[in-house]
Amino acid sequence: MIRYLSRRLIGVIGVLIAIAAVTFTIFYVLPSDPAAAACGKSCSVERLAAIRAHMGLDQPIWQQFWDFLSGIFTGRTMGSGQYTLHCGFPCLGYSYENSEAVWGLLMDRLPVSASLASGAAVLWLLFGLSAGVTAALRKDTLLDRVLMVGAVGAASLPVYFTSMMLIYGLIRVAGLLPYPQYVALGTDPLHWASNLLLPWLALAILYAAMYARQSRSSMIETMAEPFIRTARAKGLPRRTVVVKHGMRAGMTPILTLFGMDLGGLLAGAVITESLFGLPGIGRLFYGALSTGDQPVVLGVTLLAATFIVVANLAVDLLYAVVDPRVRLR
Repeated sequence: MIRYLSRRLIGVIGVLIAIAAVTFTIFYVLPSDPAAAACGKSCSVERLAAIRAHMGLDQPIWQQFWDFLSGIFTGRTMGSGQYTLHCGFPCLGYSYENSEAVWGLLMDRLPVSASLASGAAVLWLLFGLSAGVTAALRKDTLLDRVLMVGAVGAASLPVYFTSMMLIYGLIRVAGLLPYPQYVALGTDPLHWASNLLLPWLALAILYAAMYARQSRSSMIETMAEPFIRTARAKGLPRRTVVVKHGMRAGMTPILTLFGMDLGGLLAGAVITESLFGLPGIGRLFYGALSTGDQPVVLGVTLLAATFIVVANLAVDLLYAVVDPRVRLR
């Protein structure tokens, strides 16, 4: 177990360094000029040169990448003299648009994105897995067809369309819920949940539909396995066969899918946060794209990659718990 975990951690570090190299190349080496974006439209040649020196863009490419990479682990100092800026650990860059370190911007907005992702994940797992497992156990019945037709219909609805319909139906017409305004969980848990219910539903409808279809096919395949027939032949109760043996083995593909989806959402749901006005990482990312704030775009990209890679590592470790057939060597 320790050897397996060590190998996986080394692999995770290698993947993150490779992602950092690729994203750094895209944002800093290709034709786009971060200094020009930070300086603005009415920028003199002298001012542009000063900003390039402050950002270290006058250094060789390898030196720029090394400064960026080492800054993630140790922090870095940018500029000199009265214009010196210290970017503390972990330094993902400095946003000149917001006059703040990128890491600070991300951490200020992470609770919003984490609240959105976690609440939506609970809903889509609850509804998606319930529908998928029920359809698998009632294969080729009317209930199976109704559930799968509903899942296909829900999966075909874009998030922005679902969000607008929820806002119009539940807020403007019915007046059942307030328009979402983020409230910290520690401040008021009830208002935290009520204000995030609509964004949760908007995300959960799409993901629940995909999880229902995936869990149905996975359960149908698992319930036809020889070990399931053996469990039935031993006279085990149907509930034990389905829950303890069938669902444990059939949920392995769902774990893989869940790790990637949750990791990606933790780094921000751009459309959902923008439509509902939630000050999360996704909305920050959209604003950075609009203004050309490349350090923020790079920081969000690296944060999303980190979440996805770490989530996949956690999923790999959970395989042995969920499915007894999996052994870590």
